[in-house]
Amino acid sequence: MNEQDKLPIVDPDIARFRDRIAAAYAEHAVSANDYAARRAAAEKVRAPWVRGGPEMARSTDLSPGDGCPPMRLHIPVGGYDIAPREGRPLLLYIHGGGWTVFSIETHDRLMREYAARSGFAVLGPEYSLSPEAPYPQALEEMGHVLDWIRANGAAHGLDTRKLVIGGDSAGANLALGTALRERDAGRRGLSGLLLNYGAFDPRPRESWQRLNGPEYMLADDEMAEFWRNYIGNRTLDEVPYAVPLTADLSGLPPAHFCVPAGDILAEENLELAAAMKDAGVAIDLQIYAAATHSFLEAVSISSLAATALDASARWMRDTLEAA
Repeated sequence: MNEQDKLPIVDPDIARFRDRIAAAYAEHAVSANDYAARRAAAEKVRAPWVRGGPEMARSTDLSPGDGCPPMRLHIPVGGYDIAPREGRPLLLYIHGGGWTVFSIETHDRLMREYAARSGFAVLGPEYSLSPEAPYPQALEEMGHVLDWIRANGAAHGLDTRKLVIGGDSAGANLALGTALRERDAGRRGLSGLLLNYGAFDPRPRESWQRLNGPEYMLADDEMAEFWRNYIGNRTLDEVPYAVPLTADLSGLPPAHFCVPAGDILAEENLELAAAMKDAGVAIDLQIYAAATHSFLEAVSISSLAATALDASARWMRDTLEAA
C-alpha cells in the first residue's frame, strides 16, 4: 500500500462544506499581509454557516473592560439537572483562527450548538489577534475573563464552580495554556478541558506534509504563518504556555479531545493526549476518521459534526456529574 492509499477519505458532507468554503474565499482574494481585509473576508465566508441553529433563551453581549475583552454569553432554553438552584454550568469557549482571524461572530453557531446540546451556558471571548497582539496578550486576556467569571458569574445565573474551558484550533491552545497558568498560580477551579483539533506545537509532524493542502482544510505554510504571527522568533522556552507539549501536564482537569484524522494537526493532538494521560490526567479521546480541520462548523449539513458535538456535550455533562 502506498502513502496515498493511507490518506483519510473525507465525509461527503464535510467535503461539500470544504468546497463551498474554498469557492467563497476565491471570491474574496486579498493580500496575505492585509490582515484587516483577510479578517473581513473570513467573516463573509463563514457567515452562511453561522445562520440558523438553536435558539437561545438569552444571548448577551458584554464589554467588561479593565483588560477583559468583549464577550458573548448564551443561555440555552430549558433547565439543567446539576444543582439548578446554584446556577448553570459554564463552557468558556475560545474561537480558533490561528490567533489571526475569526471572531465570536464566526463561531456563534458553534457556541449555540454547545449550549443547546449540553444545557451549559456558553461564554465566548473576543480576544486580541496576532500579529498585532502576539503572545502572551490573548492568553493574559483569558486570565481576565476567568477573573470576571469568578466575580460576576453568579449575577448572570452561572455556577462558577462548574466551569469547562475549551476551544478549537488556536482556541484549544489558548484554553490549555490558560489551564496551565491557572494550575501554576495555585487555582484549581476548572472542571474540564474541551480541546477541538488544537494547535499545540509549532514543530511540524509527518502529518503536516501527508495531509497538507486544501483537501483537508489547513495547509502547512498557513499553520507556520499562524505560529509566526503568535510567537514570532522566540524560542519554545520563551513561550511556555503556547507550546503545551513541552510543559509539565500534571494536575490538569479531565480533557476531551476531538481529533479529525484528516488534519495536519492530528499527530500533535494524539501526542498531547498520550502525554496528558501519562501525567495522570483523565482523557476522553474521540477520533473522527472522515473529518478534517474545522469540520464542526459544518454542523448545518453534517451528521458527523453533529455526532461530534453530541459526544462533547455528553462528556461535559458526565464529567460534572462524576466530579
